[in-house]
Amino acid sequence: MNIFQAIVLGLIQGLTEFLPISSTAHLTLAGHAFGLIDPNSSEGWTAFIAVIQLGTLAAVLLYFRRDIIAIIREFIRDNMARVPFKDQSTSARLGWFIILGTIPIVVIGLALKPVIEGHLTKDLRIIGGSLIGLAVILGIAERVGRFKRPIETLTTTDAVAIGLAQTIALIPGASRSGTTMTAAFFRGLTREAAARFSFLLSIPAVGASGLLEFYKSLHHINSSSMLNMGVAAVVAGISGYWSIAFLLRYLRTRSTLIFIVYRILLGGAILAALALGYIRQ
Repeated sequence: MNIFQAIVLGLIQGLTEFLPISSTAHLTLAGHAFGLIDPNSSEGWTAFIAVIQLGTLAAVLLYFRRDIIAIIREFIRDNMARVPFKDQSTSARLGWFIILGTIPIVVIGLALKPVIEGHLTKDLRIIGGSLIGLAVILGIAERVGRFKRPIETLTTTDAVAIGLAQTIALIPGASRSGTTMTAAFFRGLTREAAARFSFLLSIPAVGASGLLEFYKSLHHINSSSMLNMGVAAVVAGISGYWSIAFLLRYLRTRSTLIFIVYRILLGGAILAALALGYIRQ
């Protein structure tokens, strides 16, 4: 990998991590195009993706810094004072909902870790199929969702449902933001509230997986790969911050139809290219 490739991959990560179009799908396509994915040893590529996700994690932390500070402060305050859950502030309850929503992906992620890091997660057939599959489900959610509930109305059931949906993002091509926002739509949240909670919910999972993979890869990271990872992470953070701002503003007045259509077209193109032999695994 060279610096140019690192910049391109960081830009792809930042622009696609928060849009419901799957950063993994786009990074995998780019990785195949650059010849960076070894089908016999995909752990290094998995580690690279996890590490540059720390750049987009930094974007979330920076963009939602006031919300995060309020959540931590009020969570500690209300629970230290033993305030009943139903009487806690919105920020304190959000802290609980993030914890509850994170439990499913921790449990399932650890259980499926060998599969997640294996070659099947880079399979373009799976990616193409999941791009189309989630697009269909997201389209249904757009049709039946009420889009009336602000984030202040979030419940324990909502948090668990959205957390379970986050585990579907372990399938490459599904999209973490796509699966969580889809579940939130089915629960009646507004599009902006769905995206906001989706981003906040991503913090523990992305942070833990990124730091773990970084630690695991320390023993074979040299100065060149460290530089490439650092450049990619910085680019991902900058473009990710812009992506968050764009999507929240976009969803205040528009649906996710453009992303649904894009997912179907991209997934269909991948499957067609594979069938015709234009792309090889």
